[in-house]
This record gives sequence, structure tokens and C-alpha cells, in this order.
Amino acid sequence: MPKLIIAGRPNTGKSTLFNALTGTRDALVHDRPGVTRDTINGDMRDRAWTVVDTAGLENAKSGIAADSTNMAIDAITDADAVLFVVDGRVGLTPADLDWARIVRRKTRAPVLLVANKAESGRRMADINEFYKLGFGAPEMISAEHKIGFDSIYEFIDKIVPHSKTDNLSEHAPQKLKIAIMGQPNVGKSTLVNRVLGERRQIVMDAPGITRDTVKIPTNFYGRDIILMDTAGLRRKAGVTDDVETLSALKSLDAIEKSDVVILVVDATRNIENQALGIAGRVFDAGKILCVALNKWDLVAPEIRDEKLLKLKHQFTNSFHQIIKPMILAISAETGTGVKNMFRRIYEQWDISNTDAPTSLINRIVEKLVADRQPPMSRLKRPMKIKFARQTGRHPMKITINVGGASDIPESYTRYLRRGLASALHWEHLPIVIEYKKDENPFDDK
Repeated sequence: MPKLIIAGRPNTGKSTLFNALTGTRDALVHDRPGVTRDTINGDMRDRAWTVVDTAGLENAKSGIAADSTNMAIDAITDADAVLFVVDGRVGLTPADLDWARIVRRKTRAPVLLVANKAESGRRMADINEFYKLGFGAPEMISAEHKIGFDSIYEFIDKIVPHSKTDNLSEHAPQKLKIAIMGQPNVGKSTLVNRVLGERRQIVMDAPGITRDTVKIPTNFYGRDIILMDTAGLRRKAGVTDDVETLSALKSLDAIEKSDVVILVVDATRNIENQALGIAGRVFDAGKILCVALNKWDLVAPEIRDEKLLKLKHQFTNSFHQIIKPMILAISAETGTGVKNMFRRIYEQWDISNTDAPTSLINRIVEKLVADRQPPMSRLKRPMKIKFARQTGRHPMKITINVGGASDIPESYTRYLRRGLASALHWEHLPIVIEYKKDENPFDDK
């Protein structure tokens, strides 16, 4: 699809405009300038266009600001159309003039000048000053209140006629969504760049570089996927900045929006309770979890087996919903193990989208019950397991009809879960077992 790039200096409302055009809250919005660091893609509502939110253009020679600006300029160079956003309240600034010259030099794509924050004409600066930018008359809009968007739609419709659509995303094939999560500075963005084969995400040896949840469509190892690079999650006690709080909330929201979560941990350090907490949220949401032991090449060969065994015990003992955690050693820096990890993830995703035959489930349950009878209830009545069937996916859900007493203990549920997982090859998938008590027809007599 054609790309519409949103560009301009910091704090002009670019991320608010991105969210309004895409009908999402994917871009982090805050009054502080420089919050956006990576480029963020999204599908425009009502038009077959990809919208790209870029970091605010800053005059920096090194550091995060320089990397963010260079990525924004690269996006502008690749644009099919550009929205150059200025702050209508503040008026023309020297930075606007500087970056307008760069935009004109870097792209031949059509540019629409939009003066944002124009919901109140009385608070606007001298609009005529914006003609100096060389993009013609500014269009007055309010991204926050969704005012003036007709001028944007008219602009892009002249570039690509007939791009209007009822809702393209609803009819397009759903791609596998994989969220990359973990604590700060464990190599999440390095892994994303490795999969993409390019330096798309900013990577620095410091925590807190990624702030937004960045969704990137790509094809890797033979399958179309959407990677979701998230901000690093720290313990609540260590979070004092409100921008980091918003970033963390977006990261946790990515769990619900994903199909699979890759939890990246630093293999050179001990696993902290924070990582286990993230894994717990993934299991509770019924998503497939893969634990990526990153930087495995830096672990001494003589301790690798012991370390891997210890990690598997940690995860197995912490979460009863899963039988065998998928823990794989990789190096995002060198690429070792990355393709194998995605192959395993694809296999599990395909398994999770199947329905097990009811007859097979009942044969498995009957054998499990024959091998180990359910315990007697508190009233010393026998517990009768009558019928079982699969009633859901993501997580895999088995509903078992029971007669007599219904207070089946968790220990027996774990036994059934383990047996079903082993027989159905669901060892790496979250499984939920629920019991449905058969109604007694004489209860109301």
C-alpha cells in the first residue's frame, strides 16, 4: 500500500494525528516533546494507505535524538505522500523552516502542510507566516478533535484515486501477531532488527530506548507476520516517570493484541520475578509463550546445560497451565537460533488452531480416569466424569461434564491436563479445564 508519512518537529501533535487517522491508540501521546522515537506503521481508516508516524525532527549529531531523526528522514525519503505538521498555536519557528528545507530535498512526494491545534481560531498564531515553508497554504486541522480531515483525504485521493475502502483490515487475511517483550536492555529491538534484516529499531546499550509498541508487518521464514516491539518492563518500584508508565501499559496491552509472545531474557543474568510475572500475564491471557534466552553465545559452554535445566524448572513450577515451557537459546546479535525459534513458534500456532476430535478426547480422558480414579468427594460420594470435548482455543479449553459431586481437586485437574497435553501434543500450549455439572432432573421436585 502507498505510504503517508507524518513529519515535523517535536510536539506538534503528529502522534495524535496518527492515532486519529488509523483509529487506534498505537502511538504514545504525551505533552512532553520527543516521546516518539521509532517509526510506527498503521492502516488508515477508510483508505488503503499505510500511515507512518515518525519521531520529531531534531538537530542532533549523536545519541537517541540523532538516530530517531535519521530514521524519520529515511521514512520521508521512501514516502508516497507527506503530511508536514506544524503547531498552529505556536506559529512558525526556525526549526520548522530548517526541516521544511530537508523534506523538500529528501522527497519528491507531494507534501501537504497541516497546521494542527486549530480548534480555536482565537488562539491561532499568524497563519500567513507558514507560507514561508514552501508547501503552499496550510490546512487548518485539529488532530485531537478530528477537525479538518477532509483536506487530508482530498490530498491523498488525488495521489491514489479509488483508494477508499469500507474497512480494509476487516477483509484482509489475519497475520500472525508476535509481541516481543521483556525487561529493559535484554535485546528486544536487536531481535526485531535481526528478523527484519535491517536496522529498523533504535538499539543502544541503555534501558528505556523503545517507548511505543511498534507494529511492523514482515515476512520471515516463509510466513507473513506482524512483529510488535514493546517497551521494556521494569518493576513498579523502579518506575517514576509518567511516560515510562504509559509505555509499560502499552506493552501489557500488546499481550491482549498478540497471538504469540516472545519473552526475551538475558541468558547472562539470573531470571528475575519480573520476567516470571510477564509470563504469568501471557498464560492468563491464553497466549502462546516462547522464552528466548538471548545472548546465549556469551554463556560459558560448561554451565549451559545446568542453566537451561534450572530455567525450565523455574517456569514449570510457576505455571500449572502449561506442561513444558518453550525455552529456546538464541543470539539476536549473531542470528544463531532465531530461525529455529520462529519455526517452533509457527508449529505451535498451527497446532493451536486445530480442533481435537471429541471421540479422541473422550478416549484419552477415559484412559486417564481408568489409570487413576478421581478422589471421593467430601461427602464420600464417587465423582463421575461423563463426557469431554474441546470448547475453545487460545487457550485450548476442555469442558468436562461431571456427575455426582463436582468439587474435583486441583491436583486431579493437573493430572488430567498433563495427560491431555501429552496425548494431543499440546505440551507448549496453555490449557484450561472447566467442569460442567450435570443437572439433576429431581432437584426441583
